[in-house]
Amino acid sequence: MSNPAINIYKQRRTQYAIGKNISIGQTDATSLIKEAVKLAPTAFNSQSSRAVILFNEQHDKFWQLVMDKLRAIVPAESFAPTEQKINSFSAGAGTVLFFEDQDVVKGLQEKFPSYADNFPAWSEHATGIAQFAVWTALAEADIGASLQHYNPIIDDAVFETWDLPASWKLRAQMPFGSHEAPLGEKTFMDDEERFRIFS
Repeated sequence: MSNPAINIYKQRRTQYAIGKNISIGQTDATSLIKEAVKLAPTAFNSQSSRAVILFNEQHDKFWQLVMDKLRAIVPAESFAPTEQKINSFSAGAGTVLFFEDQDVVKGLQEKFPSYADNFPAWSEHATGIAQFAVWTALAEADIGASLQHYNPIIDDAVFETWDLPASWKLRAQMPFGSHEAPLGEKTFMDDEERFRIFS
């Protein structure tokens, strides 16, 4: 079976070896990311996902912030691998920070109290879908990316540095850039262990 959507999904892979020479300009990359987030579905069309897109010195500032926070908690004798990993993210062209607006979640809980317990989980679904949408769109543009989770240890510094609304909750970080190494093979578990089909 050949399906255009599935073919694009196959392009989306984790790429740690990234550089600054992406195939499109900053303006087009920004538009691509914005459109992907806007088109990602959300429960009740809540549109709870938020994104901060960092380029150039702001991108560098973010990964230096992460480095500083990790250096404060990782033993010095064990820090070299951590430093190498953070430097690999900083080597990219940009970073997307993904957030969920908790004011939206609380508003839905108040408006639809019978579903109140579900809205936090649905918000997590929303951010996951937005992340996949952006990641896939970047992959289709031949831009490598990976998904990172340095929250909550960086949260306070991120909000202070970029003066973000207090209602936003940081969920993930996606450094992206040009492919600087081939992608490795992706392996899959057996379908029999993963799926049940009834007809």
